[in-house]
Amino acid sequence: MSEVQTNHNRDQQRYEAHVDGELAGFAEYVVDGDRVVFTHTEVDDRFEGQGVGSAIARAGLDDVRAQDGRSVVPRCEFIRGWIDKHPEYADLVAS
Repeated sequence: MSEVQTNHNRDQQRYEAHVDGELAGFAEYVVDGDRVVFTHTEVDDRFEGQGVGSAIARAGLDDVRAQDGRSVVPRCEFIRGWIDKHPEYADLVAS
């Protein structure tokens, strides 16, 4: 399996994952004050089961954590479920 590379595409307000230079998936967000609202995550069918979604979630949430004072609103079902499975990120969720 090829390595998953992630990046923050600020222009399109999304975190992206690439495999062998090809866009494999992304998580879209909007900024609402000090909250980052994750609205939608999509992984290309060809890359499912290869850790692409997890790489995107981890990259996005780690980036939010690095921005002091920011919190997350996981409206996206995938991001919400990923946080539930990784409780070390639960402190990022806005109350």
